[in-house]
Formats: sequence, C-alpha cells, structure tokens
Amino acid sequence: MDKVIGFIGTGNMGAAIIKGLLDTGFASPGNIVASRRNQLALDKLKSESGIQTTSNNTLVASKADILFIAVKPNVYESIIEEVRTFIKADAVIVNIAAGKSIHFIEDTFQKPVKVARAMPNTPALVGEGMIGICFNEEMEKTEREYIVELFSSIGKVEVVAESLLDAVVGVSGSSPAILYMIIEAMADGAVKSGMPRQQAYTFAAQAMLGSAKMVLETGIHPGELKDQVCSPGGTTIEAVTKAEETGLRSSILAAVEAAVAKSVEMTKES
Repeated sequence: MDKVIGFIGTGNMGAAIIKGLLDTGFASPGNIVASRRNQLALDKLKSESGIQTTSNNTLVASKADILFIAVKPNVYESIIEEVRTFIKADAVIVNIAAGKSIHFIEDTFQKPVKVARAMPNTPALVGEGMIGICFNEEMEKTEREYIVELFSSIGKVEVVAESLLDAVVGVSGSSPAILYMIIEAMADGAVKSGMPRQQAYTFAAQAMLGSAKMVLETGIHPGELKDQVCSPGGTTIEAVTKAEETGLRSSILAAVEAAVAKSVEMTKES
C-alpha cells in the first residue's frame, strides 16, 4: 500500500514539494493530503493538483504516514501541540523549519517520534533544490532511504549531521537571495552597456546556471575552472581583478557566515 503523505501548511516550500512528488510520479494525488488556513489558496492547490485538502490539521495528522510540518517556525510549537495526539504510532515527522532542532520536535511531541529534519531551498520550486537532511535514531534505514528518495523529487539531497544544518542554511538555504543579487548586478552591468534589461537577465542567469553545472558535472575545482577562462591580458582576468579589489569574495563569505550565525541563534532560542 502506498504511503499517505500529509502536509500541514502549503506555502511556497510545501507546494514545491507537492509539485515535485506529483511531477516525478513519486506519489499520486490520492496519496497526498494537505491542510492550510487560507481556504482560497487551498482550493487553488486542490484544483491545480487534484490532491485531498482540508482545513483540519488533525485530520491530516491522523491520515499521514509521512507528515510534513510546513509552517513558519513561530507556530511550530502550537501546531505540534494541536496534532500530537492524532499522529499514527509509526508516522515519520518531517521538519523543514529553520531553527527547529530534532530535540525540539521530540520534546514538543512529548513521546518517541520518528523525525527527519530537512533544509530545502526555494529552487525546489523548479525542481532544482538543494536539500540537507538528517534523522533521529528512531528512524529505520528503509525509512531514511524513503525520505531521501522523496526529497530527490525536488532536487539534490545530501545526508549530513544535524550539527552541519546551520552551514547548510548558509551555503544553500539562504544563499539563493545572494545569488539573485549577483544576477541582478550582472544584468545591471549589461544594461549600462546598452543591453535590454530582460535580455540581460537571461544572459546573467544562464551564465550562472551553466557555471553551476560545470562545477557539478565536471568535478573540477571552481578555482581551476576560473583559471581556465582567464586568458592573459584578457577581459575575464580584468573582471576577476576588479571583483577582488572591491571585495566580492570576502563579502559573500561574510554573508554566508551571517546566515549561519542567525541559524545557530534561532536554534538556541527554540
């Protein structure tokens, strides 16, 4: 029998995961049930996807073999308190909120539960997410493999120690915002040189996409790939020199460190 996958919350990330599960055939609409406070958004999701929807969180909890808690971190505790007596005895709880540790989930449920803690990012919306994931000791090997396969429907997955999830936040969870800023800045440079803006965004975004694929698919160190396009006295080494002079590398490193530090702070507060 196929597992029932439940979602409490269907915001951007929850909806992205649902879309990935359906697009890849990992799950059928009949095996997904979701709840949300916004009835109009819920009706739209049901119309577009064909999944089961309800405004009743406890109904989702009682049906789900895999239960995603896909709400904002500030309401996590209240949601868990609402549904903890309704979950199946062997259900897997999937936590995708920043700052909410496995210990927090276990402690709030007030009983032994199987917990997968995942940190996806927004490119999951187009099937190109990067997901770091870890598990508690209650989960069996087959269950862990199932959750990894599930998240693979929306991008690449790496199993990491929970202690590394704060670093995951910095390098992939929060970093799309920084990368969008880089794309925007590159496009501004092209617009300044006379290129139409929409065309400039296409050039800049595709250049970033292609460069990322080069790193992932060739396995060559990013520094070596950079060296390969820096011809002596050419335009690229001129660009690299200016980027170094204006602190591009140190600025990005500082941004990642700031995101990691904030994630650590949020986890301590929970």
